[in-house]
Amino acid sequence: MAFVTGVSVNCTRTNGRSICSSRTTFLGSGLPRVRLQTARNSAGQTTMQMERTFIAIKPDGTNRGLIGEIIARFEKKGYKLVAMKAIKPSKELAETHYDALKEKPFFGPLVEFICSGLVIAMVWEGTGVVKTGRQMIGATNPLESAPGTIRGDLGIDVGRNVIHGSDAVETAEREIGIWFKPEELVDWDQTVKQWIYE
Repeated sequence: MAFVTGVSVNCTRTNGRSICSSRTTFLGSGLPRVRLQTARNSAGQTTMQMERTFIAIKPDGTNRGLIGEIIARFEKKGYKLVAMKAIKPSKELAETHYDALKEKPFFGPLVEFICSGLVIAMVWEGTGVVKTGRQMIGATNPLESAPGTIRGDLGIDVGRNVIHGSDAVETAEREIGIWFKPEELVDWDQTVKQWIYE
């Protein structure tokens, strides 16, 4: 269980827009700090919300040499990479990650597969990155994924669907906390940001 131990909010006004960022600190579960930013235009409408999501290229994706192509898709979209590591997950890590599926009959094979080889674990940041990241990935079953999605273009079998992506902001926070220490998340300025966001 995590407890909020601190919240700080900073607001600035630029070109008629108020830009506010908040930093929430959690204690008790190793969750990293999560940063959300919103901007309001002169009409008071929210125009931007920054999120972070967890994306993992599974052993089938790494063995097939798809790492660069998958990273390129997120970069071309305009999202910012804030953490990445190459890891062969332990059984304990995999079981923690897939804990919500532990009662499912495929839990054992799922854990065994994710532990079978190299995983590229990443954290991406940007406006709507959780929802859009899932849309970019496609349906769980690659045969049901639309052309143009990662799974639609690069996968065939549901048990070898190349990639994992968080399905909600809350899930992303949990998964980032499982795979990364807070100090592994890099807060850096993306120089092309002005060409991505209004």
